[in-house]
Amino acid sequence: MIGKVTRGESVARLLSYLYGPGRRNEHVNPHLVAGFRLPMALEPGLDVRGDRDFRHLVGVLTSPLDTLRHTPLASPIWQCSVRAAPADRRLSDDEWADIAEEVMHQTGFAPRGDDEACRWIAVRHADDHIHLVAVLAREDGRNPNVHRDYFKVADACHIVEKRYELTPTAPADRTAAPRPTRAETELAHRKNWPEPPRATLRRHVATAAAGAENEGDFFTALEHAGVLVKTRHSARAPEEITGYAVALPHHNNKENQPVWFSGKKLAPNLTLSKLRERWSAPHEGNRFDRRPFGGVDLTHEERSAAYQQAARAAATATWQMRHIQDPAVRADVAAATSDVLHVTAALTGNRELARAADFYDRAAHEPYGRQPPLTPYGTSLRRAARALALSGIRGQRGNRPSLAGVLTHLVVQLVALIEAIAEYRQLQQRAAQAAAARKAATQLSRLSRSAPRPPSPTLPRTPPNYTAEQNAARLAATAFPVPLSDQLADGPYRSSTPTPTHPSPHRRRGPAR
Repeated sequence: MIGKVTRGESVARLLSYLYGPGRRNEHVNPHLVAGFRLPMALEPGLDVRGDRDFRHLVGVLTSPLDTLRHTPLASPIWQCSVRAAPADRRLSDDEWADIAEEVMHQTGFAPRGDDEACRWIAVRHADDHIHLVAVLAREDGRNPNVHRDYFKVADACHIVEKRYELTPTAPADRTAAPRPTRAETELAHRKNWPEPPRATLRRHVATAAAGAENEGDFFTALEHAGVLVKTRHSARAPEEITGYAVALPHHNNKENQPVWFSGKKLAPNLTLSKLRERWSAPHEGNRFDRRPFGGVDLTHEERSAAYQQAARAAATATWQMRHIQDPAVRADVAAATSDVLHVTAALTGNRELARAADFYDRAAHEPYGRQPPLTPYGTSLRRAARALALSGIRGQRGNRPSLAGVLTHLVVQLVALIEAIAEYRQLQQRAAQAAAARKAATQLSRLSRSAPRPPSPTLPRTPPNYTAEQNAARLAATAFPVPLSDQLADGPYRSSTPTPTHPSPHRRRGPAR
């Protein structure tokens, strides 16, 4: 069950919509199911023309505004739509009335037993949802507390889900990026844009951040992608940049000025301060050879090596997600996986890869916008993402050999990594994040279905009585970009399984296939 809160200024206009035919979904038999008084006493009647007459109901609901001892709240009309899941059973009017009372009680606008609370009603005009309307003015002349009303509505929804055995929803953990508003969605539909500008900008910024090593690279990459960039400077130190905003050239307001979005409006981890934390990390792990970047294009073999390095890093990260129990390591690997996805999608221009990266974004975030600590394991993935980005910048233009083979191998390894992350999120009981990761893995699997699935890399089994020194050696081995399977197999951790054939000496060995 999901509740959506909006605010307005006119009760009459809201009631006209709730009792009207509807704009998209037809309203059938609109009627009151609950309110601060008996619904029968509040139900609007009909005028001489047979239309609904809302004058009495509007006057009754808004009369506390005339007796307020303080200035009325901005937009004093509170509206909340509460919708059940499509798979839920059809609820009766009495059950919806109980749900409405629970929402008003949890928000504090009309607690049970409070005779001087806000006045409210609940209208039902469809089988699967109701609309609550409340005037934010208590009858005792005080303004109600509207702080965190969104989260209080979510708490009420979780309570009634258990009470009526409805489909459970994930708790509000702020891991989801801000969604495009209805106005943005409708504008994109009218302009025939493929998606709202907020979604496009979020993808551009995430990709630029993944391929950048510092602030200058970040802004340069955004401008190269055709994004308008505006920086905010400190009042005390004008040369210091304290924030940024981005816009699309074709998205303007009524004054024909660009509509700007700050990093915080795009995603919790895209603010300038959090991006700087990422860029300040020590450059550990396997470095990509940057010698040819002095104005010389990369060869096909060098660009192929960047994809192979990313595939090895993803395979190693899969092993780390399944075998390293440190929550900080797993959180950092989950966050860094988003970088590889976004850069790969940008390089290929594949819309399906871009959608998978968008699906996965929620699984990469920590609750309430917390930034996971940077670890060598996540840094190795980010280095691979930067190598991919640089291979695209310096790649040869025009006709060039296909990289479909190495790209398919990278996608297969990313599927295995994201599936491991989905299992971890499920163990954490973060249903929404686990679902986001599974959705991304399913999307990627469609692209790699024709390719054989290599097994995830594993280290040889260890005897149950290994020493503390041996355990420390195994943990240190995981810090390398590629697990040291062969080296450990030659030492005290020798496995009973046969050792695979070694590749030629001039080629670095990747994870076990």
